[in-house]
Amino acid sequence: MRAVPEGFEEVYRVQQARYPAAEAGWQPVHTVYVPADRFAAHTVAEWGDQALSLVKSHLAGPGELAEVFGVPAEIAGAVHAKVLRKLSSEPVEDLRVDFEDGYGVRPGPVEDGHVEQAVEAVAALHADGALPRRWGPRVKSFADGDPERAVRTLDGFVSGVVARIGRLPAGFTVTFPKVLMEEYLGQFAGVLAGIEAGFGGRLRFEMQVEAPQTLAFLRPGLAGTLGGRLAAAHFGVFDYTAAIGLPPQEQRLDHPACDHARHVMQTAFAGTGVELSDGSLAAAPASDLAREVHALWRRHAETVRHSLRHGFYQGWDMHPSHLVSRFATVYAFHLARYEVYRERVSAWEERREAGGGVMDEPATIRTLVAALRRADAALP
Repeated sequence: MRAVPEGFEEVYRVQQARYPAAEAGWQPVHTVYVPADRFAAHTVAEWGDQALSLVKSHLAGPGELAEVFGVPAEIAGAVHAKVLRKLSSEPVEDLRVDFEDGYGVRPGPVEDGHVEQAVEAVAALHADGALPRRWGPRVKSFADGDPERAVRTLDGFVSGVVARIGRLPAGFTVTFPKVLMEEYLGQFAGVLAGIEAGFGGRLRFEMQVEAPQTLAFLRPGLAGTLGGRLAAAHFGVFDYTAAIGLPPQEQRLDHPACDHARHVMQTAFAGTGVELSDGSLAAAPASDLAREVHALWRRHAETVRHSLRHGFYQGWDMHPSHLVSRFATVYAFHLARYEVYRERVSAWEERREAGGGVMDEPATIRTLVAALRRADAALP
């Protein structure tokens, strides 16, 4: 009798390729979207300065942070200090220069000019050592019926950066929005292959999940059809909720319909190494008054916590005020359970009871270890 079933080796090879079982590591906690016509070399510093100014004016100490964000008093001091440190040293982890919805439709020469402007800003940021760890453009969708514009913008952006810097700095990715047809993914992967042939790099991209049509073709094997080019999938709350007919007041990240979409994304990409990101809150403080700033922070923090509870550790930030509530909420989320998680892992490794009636399974231990690694990567 054959010990190994016929065909097993090939099936196992496919399994290993489809589900590489990568360990949890650093992933940006956010992506900041800046319209291309407003992006400049000083943008990242300005966002950090504005966020710090808001903290100093409306979140002076740990007590206020605990009250505004509902953070336990015992970790409020650590969270407050980490938020200040982060805003001073790295206010933006992932930057996307937006040529799509946040930018709109412009005449061809105008967009070409903004591509050149963005390239100069990237070169300046790189020269100053201030280019975020992740960065790149969001181009227009093929679903708009004009792929030439998207390709022209991307090619001009990449070739311009390479010409000025001599290479494409680490962390580059491109966001591909409104993927209404599965075929667009393969076509866009082909575009990347053509562009990278000109400089010898390796280009990857993020797809946006913004329509119910996209959910229909998400599946575990999808990433494997794209030659390893699919790096992430980002949820687009406003396009998605509009597409399924929700009323304007229900266009929110914590709507049950959005939970469904996120869970489909998780099912499709679990174990594939494709990162997942949630969407944004389309709101800014109504004024500079403390009550208005605090109200915005509380609402944004609610959506960030909702994302974190659902296993989405990254989201979009659209305004400098969001940096404060993003970092405060993420850091509190990780710190609140860090020591408990560490103790449970230690108890398992030492073959002793963790206490509190906890009976951990191997799968739970793997989740606890991943949570600790994620926290170590995210906390400044």
